[in-house]
Amino acid sequence: MRGSSCRMNIAAVLNGLLVSVLAAVLWKYAKLQEHTYSVEEELLLTQQSQELSQVRIDYHAALQSLQEEGTRMVCTGKMHTDRICRFDYLCYSTEAEEFVFFHSNSSVMLPNLGSRRFQPALLDLSSVEDHNTQYFNFLELPAAALKFMPKPVFVPDVTLILNRFNPDNLMHIFHDDLLPIYYTMLLYPDLDQDARLVFMEGWNEGLHFDLYRLMSNKQPLLKEQLKNFGKLLCFTKSYVGLSKMTTWYQYGFVQPQGAKANILVSGMEIRQFTRFLMEKLNVSMEESSSGEEYIVVFSRTINRLILNEAELILGLAQEFQMKTVTVSLDDHSFADIVQIISRASMLVSMHGAQLVTSVFLPRGALVVELFPYAVNPDHYTPYKTLASLPGIDLQYVAWQNTNEENSMAFPDRPWDQGGIAHLEKAEQERIMKSKEVPQHLCCRNPEWLFRIYQDTKVDIPSLIEAIRQTVKTKLNLKKVKPAIVIHPGKVRDPKCQASVQGTNEARLTVSWQIPWNLKYLKVREVKYEVWIQEQGENTYMPYILPHQNYTFSENIKPFTTYLVWIRCFFNKTLLGPFADVLVCRT
Repeated sequence: MRGSSCRMNIAAVLNGLLVSVLAAVLWKYAKLQEHTYSVEEELLLTQQSQELSQVRIDYHAALQSLQEEGTRMVCTGKMHTDRICRFDYLCYSTEAEEFVFFHSNSSVMLPNLGSRRFQPALLDLSSVEDHNTQYFNFLELPAAALKFMPKPVFVPDVTLILNRFNPDNLMHIFHDDLLPIYYTMLLYPDLDQDARLVFMEGWNEGLHFDLYRLMSNKQPLLKEQLKNFGKLLCFTKSYVGLSKMTTWYQYGFVQPQGAKANILVSGMEIRQFTRFLMEKLNVSMEESSSGEEYIVVFSRTINRLILNEAELILGLAQEFQMKTVTVSLDDHSFADIVQIISRASMLVSMHGAQLVTSVFLPRGALVVELFPYAVNPDHYTPYKTLASLPGIDLQYVAWQNTNEENSMAFPDRPWDQGGIAHLEKAEQERIMKSKEVPQHLCCRNPEWLFRIYQDTKVDIPSLIEAIRQTVKTKLNLKKVKPAIVIHPGKVRDPKCQASVQGTNEARLTVSWQIPWNLKYLKVREVKYEVWIQEQGENTYMPYILPHQNYTFSENIKPFTTYLVWIRCFFNKTLLGPFADVLVCRT
């Protein structure tokens, strides 16, 4: 027995030693990996520095270049809210943290804005319109001042200079940064994949910096990194500002948040962008070989939790007879999330930035947005607005928890996580008793934060009923085809002919030929809009006509000149351009 016990003790000691050695090896390997990543990052920054320092020239050469070639600024857009400017030799002082435009005899500034470039700024650095933290201006100096300044470092790349709006929030990353960057780069041919992005807002990389890296073959530069390259950087060719054409939502800085008043983007442009991003992420765009339809529940792990998530998954799977899976930003890579969502029939999630991933859903899929107690879905619609864009081809359902007992609030948390303990007692009690958050401006409303950070137990029968009211039949996204929007052209050969019947009676006959592109299109309904205006008057008479000629007699006066406009429209809403105005004399 003693010998057996001894052998067991020796075995235990040996096992302990083996575990210790293995742990030490693993620890050393982990440290080695950590050091490797650190070295890689250092090498990357060094490489960037070498890229720029290899074109370092002294101030004499810089002065000669600026004097002979001249600095240039050419801007498009009438107002600072829609303006993008191209610069040759725009410089940046890392000491003063100011952009500088050096004037020489050859300098060009178009248009000549004068003091108007300070009303209130030359342009917005972000796609978020008219936000005072996003304004861009520059100082002006004579080129001769370069003699007394640090030697400039010239950045050889074509650069796009901008502000990210909030690089820790996926909704802001996609809506305010990536989409505008993508379409701004398409607007200018030299902003290709070898252009360099320069972020001037002052943030660090943020949680999803890898998404920004997809936009160009070159590493983006942060404002803080510019100090590593020199005291004065001159961008040989740069574009400053972002297009706002792709944004569909405003966040409530001036009025309560909601859809933009004039949305210029359609789902077609957004789907082109998602195809680009999926290619960059190496995500397959082919349908799953199994062809199996499934539901995705987006799981949050820190706040705004679904308290009965397992029951919800089971309930959805049983009701719709589909496999139901979960994804989360903590447990999946972004590429994996995109791959899963891009083949899903339904995406279910609490209200939050992660729902912007619905841009990757296939056509015909359903977006189900869950709202906590006292948060009215009609007041917070970024994803409803997205799903309603023409050509995105998504269905949308909003569900709100109406039972306070199914809600868990956290009044003792910090204020920016929904806590209200810092407020006066009476205000705390008012918020706790409130049944609905009133509409409000961004971004620190304590009642909104208190309610939006609640956890929620989802009432599954009421959720399924809400889904059923929208989806009358089984989900079938495979048959949905993209909606192509084609407008009619101008009507051709418009003519007018007048006849006078008496001193108080006249007729005006107007005729035209169909638009040239009409004979190549299959459209359900074609009609024509005719405006008739007496010359010198401010009002006109509009007519909707199904035919290509018509004789007007009502309100037509003899011996009078009329202006006539004609255009075609398809399917009640697709308007064509007006033909050249007709001048008709009765």
